[in-house]
Amino acid sequence: MDMRSVKVFFQLLLLTSFLLFGCNIDHQNEEAKTLDYEQIYKEKWCDALYLRKHSFANINEVKTVHLALDLTVDFDKEVIHGVANHSIQILHPTDFMLFDTRGLIIDKVFLDNDTVAVDFELGRSYPTVGGFLKIPITPKTNNVTIHYQTTENSKALDWLKPNDKNGLDKPFVYSQGQPILTRTWIPIQDDPSQRITYSAKLQVPKDMLPLMSATNPQRKNDTGVYYFEMNQAIPPYLIAIAVGDLAFRSLDEISGVYALPNMVEIARDEFQDIPKMIVAAQELYGEYLWERFDVLVLPASFPFGGMENPRLTFATPTLIAGDRSLVSVIAHELAHSWSGNLVTNATWEDIWLNEGFTVYFENRIMEKLYGKEIADMLFLVEYQELIETIEKFKSQGQYADTHLKLDLTCRDPDEGLTDIAYVKGGLMLKTLEEAIGRQRLDAFLKGYFAEFAFQTLTTEQFLDYFYEHVDVSNSEFVIEKWIYEPGIPEGAAEISSDRFDAVIALANKIQKGEKLPKDLTRRDKITQKWLAFIRALQPDIDPTTIEAIEEQLQFAKSGNAEIMTEWFVLAINANFDGFRDEIASFLTKIGRRKFLRPMYSALRNNPEMADWGVEIFQKARAGYHPLSAYSIAQLLEIVD
Repeated sequence: MDMRSVKVFFQLLLLTSFLLFGCNIDHQNEEAKTLDYEQIYKEKWCDALYLRKHSFANINEVKTVHLALDLTVDFDKEVIHGVANHSIQILHPTDFMLFDTRGLIIDKVFLDNDTVAVDFELGRSYPTVGGFLKIPITPKTNNVTIHYQTTENSKALDWLKPNDKNGLDKPFVYSQGQPILTRTWIPIQDDPSQRITYSAKLQVPKDMLPLMSATNPQRKNDTGVYYFEMNQAIPPYLIAIAVGDLAFRSLDEISGVYALPNMVEIARDEFQDIPKMIVAAQELYGEYLWERFDVLVLPASFPFGGMENPRLTFATPTLIAGDRSLVSVIAHELAHSWSGNLVTNATWEDIWLNEGFTVYFENRIMEKLYGKEIADMLFLVEYQELIETIEKFKSQGQYADTHLKLDLTCRDPDEGLTDIAYVKGGLMLKTLEEAIGRQRLDAFLKGYFAEFAFQTLTTEQFLDYFYEHVDVSNSEFVIEKWIYEPGIPEGAAEISSDRFDAVIALANKIQKGEKLPKDLTRRDKITQKWLAFIRALQPDIDPTTIEAIEEQLQFAKSGNAEIMTEWFVLAINANFDGFRDEIASFLTKIGRRKFLRPMYSALRNNPEMADWGVEIFQKARAGYHPLSAYSIAQLLEIVD
């Protein structure tokens, strides 16, 4: 075989390895860089990606180091338009730069200070990941400026019109970037391993206040023009925006709450323990490095409990129960300031490094502030949900999805955001705590956050660090079993609570026909206790018993969305018709997926309520974030 044939052979071999294995290497050869993507790759979106599982970006060759946005928020057209200026660093010789886009219109592109636009190529748009924006560059290129606008297909953005359902007097918009939706409102290299700083200039209506995951104003100005800076490097999924008629209230010198004017005082009262949480977190694992920790209470369509956008945590209004009983979510988002925002998963297959550490950290904050019993009950409720998730995956033939390290090849990374990453990861750390002692574990975690601050790492890199700093030779703890094997390993930490056990025993008695104790009330406001009580009741419960419980404990009118969801799911499973109005109202006003999924699932599985569930969804879906609407449409097998 001559030298030319040998060269061609190895080029084809290298390309094949890219396609089959998605290898992550330092740089690609010149032949690979000039391929016609539309011709060589198959139809499946996972085969269209440029070496990375969920991103087209060629960040091993050239990457953004700073993003400067100059944007206008147009509520009339429900569009954000303007300029994304990328200051870039060329790592290896290349003649093009690849960005991720989905649902965007790219108007024109300029390099550096040139006044003549350059040609660019937009690849085919695939489901889930969108497509690539390919821009030619030279070895001397320093800046790539992209003029663009969002569209109705920009799934990160939730545009809300004023109406009674969402409680808005004026329009509102917010973004949700995790895991790979930032590319739907900014052309960007949308990979979690890519950390960048950013700045922004926003033009908004003068009666609106814009906020970002950056330095933020605390009141409106007379111009409608605002400037933002994020000087710490963050992954793209943490770039966030919200614009609406908002007010601010301070909690202390580094924390405060934003909310709608009619809600801001209530929110300040509900979240008044945030300063204490920050102190507790710093005592555990080191200095808070993000300057401020503010919380924005979003309208009810927000699909999650919270989103840890640095400096500006987004929170669902369902956390405002009126009794501060659901603040563990805020503790969770605060913990992300270390695990997730400070030290970030390098790929979405390593998401447990974010969420598992955060669940453990959150639990430690709750224990420090509210006592071990409350923290244990909180974890026991989460453990119940973990067991249900494991059994579901096992029954569906997806037992491998109970590994901490996931295989998300050809899959939406959103599928990795389950109780496995969160609670199995947290349980692993609780088990490690038992194996080596709390003091040693705390020292390890504090050192870990300091060592990898403002960096990303994979599971395998974490394991290297783990074995350098932790000796488990005298215990039965085997970390690889947690990470690479399904289910829960033998020897997992056991969490118990006398109060938890007592309330389950009471529920079992009520199930068998005993009457509620007359002095039983919900005055203790411990949400986890009542979740355990409701979950211990079975669908064959007598309807008169449901009525008696509701008359005495008033779960359906509690205002606590966690309790209401569990209670309504039980009622649906029991084919109890007495809460139809309350269920319809709840599903119309609440957009958080954690509550929507179990309720719509219960409705779907009840033959007498399935059609009614679809009817509710069709009326309510316009008020849901696109993530929630898509999830529930899939659940109900509705094809648009």
